[in-house]
This record gives sequence, structure tokens and C-alpha cells, in this order.
Amino acid sequence: MNVKQLEQYFIKELSALYDGEEAKQLFCLAAGQISEWNRSQLLINATTQLSAEQSSAYNYILLELKKGRPMQHIFAEAWFYGLKFKVTEAVLIPRPETEELIEWILDTVKTQPVSSILDIGTGSGCIAITLKKNLEQVEVTALDVSAEALKVAAENAITNTAAVNFIHSDILTYSSPSKYDLIVSNPPYITENEKKEMHQNVLDYEPHLALFVSNENPLLFYKGIADFALINLHPKGKLFFEINEYLGKETVEMLSAKGFTDIILKQDMQGKDRMILCNL
Repeated sequence: MNVKQLEQYFIKELSALYDGEEAKQLFCLAAGQISEWNRSQLLINATTQLSAEQSSAYNYILLELKKGRPMQHIFAEAWFYGLKFKVTEAVLIPRPETEELIEWILDTVKTQPVSSILDIGTGSGCIAITLKKNLEQVEVTALDVSAEALKVAAENAITNTAAVNFIHSDILTYSSPSKYDLIVSNPPYITENEKKEMHQNVLDYEPHLALFVSNENPLLFYKGIADFALINLHPKGKLFFEINEYLGKETVEMLSAKGFTDIILKQDMQGKDRMILCNL
């Protein structure tokens, strides 16, 4: 079997779980890991015959994908903002939308420098570690309720040589005398009603603790983090959120009611309400 035939086989075998474009993307990811080929090299090598060893490696990945297992879990790693992160079932797989949040933060602090950042609900550590790598002089702290997630985040900090302070606590009960110039969070925001819209591999393999909130109180963590920020941000400090695309208006209204100012609701590249910046 040559490379092109294998790609077609992948797409066919994964058709029950993924559409053609998603399956093609998964094949590209597999090719990057096994054959170290990018998209251009895949085209160039379309008629290349695979060795028995390569075929076996691709077949293993295909079998795991057919179980619904995410590619990032198969390889136990994911790339985020040019950095490699270990991922396990204890943490969320870093998303491209969160890279847009990072970009917004970095653009903002170019003209409004900060010296201290707190990342709440750090998971794999992707936000905190990426900010530290790009803002070396800034003190970065990361908090999470999950001890298992913090183990992964700490490993990722070492791997990426990023000096991040980690705190194991629940932000809904956590108190501290520490003050920060900037607080950022991508907290749980998916309601139980939205589960039916989600891919099965997310439901089966990613931590529900980091994903879901009740239908009755979907802004639970946003309210708690906002209350914490009111006490723990320096005057004129900044609060960044990644948000539920369906709750942008409600989140803005909640922040305004609590006294935050200069609130900006920003869309992601897909045109969905995805991020908020506000000032104390």
C-alpha cells in the first residue's frame, strides 16, 4: 500500500466518527509523527510504498482512533503556540482558540506591561507556560483544583524550561493576600445541555471536571474568579477569560454588575464570541 492509498483507507475507516476533512487532518498528524512528513511532503511521497514497520504503526493509530481516542492521547503530547506539551486524560487538550487568547494577552501587554500573572484552572499548564516563555521577566503563577493536572503541568514547565509557581486549590474557596497585574482563566463553561453537540472522543477521554457546569449556574466559575479578581488584582489590573460562545452577553453583564470596566468581548477566527478582557 502506498501513502495515498493509506490516506484513502484512513478516511474510509474513520467515516463513522469523523467527516472527510477531519479524517484527512488526523492522517496528516499521524504522518507527521511516524514519517515526519508535513502536508507538502505527503503530496510528494503519495506513491511511496510503506514498509511493514510503518504500516504497522499507522494501523495501530487507526485502531486507537476508531475507539474514539484523541490523537494527542495516542502520542501523549500536543503542540500549543509552538511548544510541546504532555497531555493525559487528567487535562484538556490545548485548543487553537486558546492560542488566540494568548495572542491577545501578548499584544495587550506590549503597550501595558505587567509584572505578575495568575492563570486559574491551568490544566496542562499551556497558558501559564506559554506566557512565561514569551514574558520571561514576568512572575507567573498557575492554580488548579486537580492534583493530577498539576503533576502534568509541572512536568510541562520543566520540559519547556519555564519557571512557573503552582498552587493546588479550588478557586471557589481559595483566598490569598497575593496581588496580580493580570489574571487569566479558561474555566469550565460547557453546560450539560451542550453535551449532545460534542464529539464523543471529548466526552470519553477528556476530564469532565475541566469541561462542564450545570445548566442552572453556567457562570459559576466566572463569578467566583471575578470575585477573587476584585480582591487580588492590583488597581487597573486586567482580567482575561475564554468563554462559552453562547454566553458572551451574560458574562459581560455579570462583569459590569461587579464593577469591572472597559469590557471587551472578542470573537475568535471562526466568528464566535470567545474571549473577554476587562479592567478593575
